[in-house]
Amino acid sequence: MATGAGATSAAPVGGGGGRPLIITEDPLLLDDLLRLCAAAGAEPHVHHEVPEPSDAGGPGGSVGWESAPLVLVGDDAARRVRGVPRRDGVFLVGRDLDDPLVWQRAVEIGAEEVLRLPDAESRLVDRIADVVEGAGRPALAVGVIGGSGGAGASTLACALAVRAARTGERTILIDGDPLGGGMDVLLGGEAAEGLRWPDFAGSRGRVGAGALEESLPELHALRVLSWDRGDRVVVPPAAMRSVVAAARRRGGVVVVDLPRRVDETVAEVLAQLDLVLMVVPGELRAVAAAGRVAAGVRMVARDVRVVVRGRCPGGLEPEAVAALLGAPLAGEVPLEVGLPGRVAEGEPPGAQGRGALARFCDGFWQRALGSAQGVPA
Repeated sequence: MATGAGATSAAPVGGGGGRPLIITEDPLLLDDLLRLCAAAGAEPHVHHEVPEPSDAGGPGGSVGWESAPLVLVGDDAARRVRGVPRRDGVFLVGRDLDDPLVWQRAVEIGAEEVLRLPDAESRLVDRIADVVEGAGRPALAVGVIGGSGGAGASTLACALAVRAARTGERTILIDGDPLGGGMDVLLGGEAAEGLRWPDFAGSRGRVGAGALEESLPELHALRVLSWDRGDRVVVPPAAMRSVVAAARRRGGVVVVDLPRRVDETVAEVLAQLDLVLMVVPGELRAVAAAGRVAAGVRMVARDVRVVVRGRCPGGLEPEAVAALLGAPLAGEVPLEVGLPGRVAEGEPPGAQGRGALARFCDGFWQRALGSAQGVPA
């Protein structure tokens, strides 16, 4: 069905299995669908002549109708597709918003959804891109935020990413704090080639997961999205939403270092996180500050837990810190002797496998990644 008379076929992108099938004889609709496929990074099979039902299940037809991951049927072709075998992933696409019979035609061909252009363009691009990128289980996304200044949240975020990458997980570390000095610096890679946040500030709509990952600097077996040394410190909420969604799309682990102030852009990140770890020193003043931070985070985040960092003489016990904040205790990370000096020499946090920081991170990922439902309670 994708070859022979009346069919055109472009070269595969990422293998033939990710190529949608278009069935339409409407040249204007075909132009629209080809444009949307290009926006999603897909080169489709195009069939201008609708095959006979008897051909759809045969050796030639199975290349298109039965095996294509996504089928886009033009409204003009719906009546002539009625006899083909039922399957998932069929969408009826047209431009007439006032046609009362469109739903009947959708039922007749077993379409999952009716998509009307131009209103449904972004929805259709998303579905096509899912096919191209092989969308599956999203990455486990963990945010790290300081309950008070100097709590060590960036250090923990970096160590979590380093330890996850060393287990072989696909790992992306996102620097969500424009005033934090740069996660690439903490990883010793400020001069590494690759894109930084200002390059994505104008992003709208869907960002390709593969393109994002390949464009970022690779440091210590993980990809990192950080800030450059310029003056720009603002990323629009829409750009943040698109980039974080793209980072999650290929699975593995995404770690986000968060600023303490929750604004609209940070809220976009929090809404996509599975878990937020709040790092709080075990002292009363830090707990008081963390209470205010926690109030803002809880307005958006689904799951907030406390990590107690260090223990001051006469300070609070970890369980007491968590109780005062009204959040579950994720654990305690003792202060690690010599860590600042090693970081200054270019060794990233968490690199010392026997250090307290690495042990905490390894235990966290063992529990989190070992749970089929995400992070266990």
